[in-house]
Amino acid sequence: WAEMVGAFDAAARDSRLGIPLLYGYDAIHGAASVDGATIFPQPIALAATGDAALVRQTARITAIESAALGVRWNFAPVLAVVQDVRWGRTYETFGEDMATVTELGAAYLRGLQDPDDAPRATDHGLIDPTTVLATPKHFIGDGATVFGSATQNIMDTQYLLDQGDMQLDLPAVRQLLVPPYAAAIESGALSVMASFNSWQGEKVHGRDDLLTGLLKDEMNFRGFVVSDWGGCDQITTDYDAAIVRCINAGVDMNMVPQNYKQFINTLTTAVERGDVSQERIDDAVRRILTVKFEMGLFDAPPPVPNPTVVGSADHRAVAREAVRRSLVLLQNDNGALPIGRDGTIFVAGAAADDAGAQAGGWTIDWQGVPGKAITDATTLLDGLRAVAGEGVTVEYDRDGQFDGDTIA
Repeated sequence: WAEMVGAFDAAARDSRLGIPLLYGYDAIHGAASVDGATIFPQPIALAATGDAALVRQTARITAIESAALGVRWNFAPVLAVVQDVRWGRTYETFGEDMATVTELGAAYLRGLQDPDDAPRATDHGLIDPTTVLATPKHFIGDGATVFGSATQNIMDTQYLLDQGDMQLDLPAVRQLLVPPYAAAIESGALSVMASFNSWQGEKVHGRDDLLTGLLKDEMNFRGFVVSDWGGCDQITTDYDAAIVRCINAGVDMNMVPQNYKQFINTLTTAVERGDVSQERIDDAVRRILTVKFEMGLFDAPPPVPNPTVVGSADHRAVAREAVRRSLVLLQNDNGALPIGRDGTIFVAGAAADDAGAQAGGWTIDWQGVPGKAITDATTLLDGLRAVAGEGVTVEYDRDGQFDGDTIA
């Protein structure tokens, strides 16, 4: 990772304008795309701790481990206020309670951007090379879409909620969905990601009333808006029209996963024919460069990466504490807990011996990688066997098929 990002940055600085690179990735629950990094509970589990200071600490460690690799931009936190728990990305959020999402989202942002936890992250933070730029997302309405309204079909899977249509009226949007973003901006957010979903039938990526009118003008957001992965392309099947509408709506940086030359040529032509004004381009560039200056990227070459901090013992100790604090006891019938120091423990379920399944999404890969892809991980089954002691027998079957009927 350090070599790759460093090579990209060196090439950027060696170009005609020498503008330093800002490299970003999704570190939703730790720098979990990196082998050996500290992985924390998912945001929905961190929310169960109810501890903003602990949430901030997990974000701070995520920033330290990311910056150690030269990655100074994180596509997190997710500030969706979930309205339908069938949404497959609920685990990325702090839940359905707006006040909780607001408080913990702001805490997470400060953890990424400020080493000293100042009232506003920009008061001290982003100039520090161990901080990373946060990206509250997805503005606005993911998690609040109507079941069955999605039209996306990806890898032969028909989406039902994700990237669907959010149909709340504007007063409800302001009351329910805007407060977490307002708190994030107040806490120093300088990058916001637009949302794949639609609002009342129109893709958010193409709505100037939301991205410019609401976010930039009304909420006084002075940073830059980045699209989601190919998000501009979804506005309409006419690629030229989609790019024009997306940039004019207020997207300042287009995340182009495939054909970047097509995008550059399309936008250049649109400016030349007057469909996108030079003023709109200047505004987008000014916003992006201002953030890079505030991060100190122009002041000096990037620091030498320090991968030794990635997955350090101190960081993993915080992760263990976060796991303990995030556990939720739903019921304890017949005194099942605490587990005794003698007898037999039956462990059932395929995921009990699958570190990848236990870690979940945004771990190595977007949807996670089942199996042993996560090195040096301890599964639930491994952990039980390690602490059970000599008087306990641990029996495991992925299908829950056991001989005997005694469970202790």
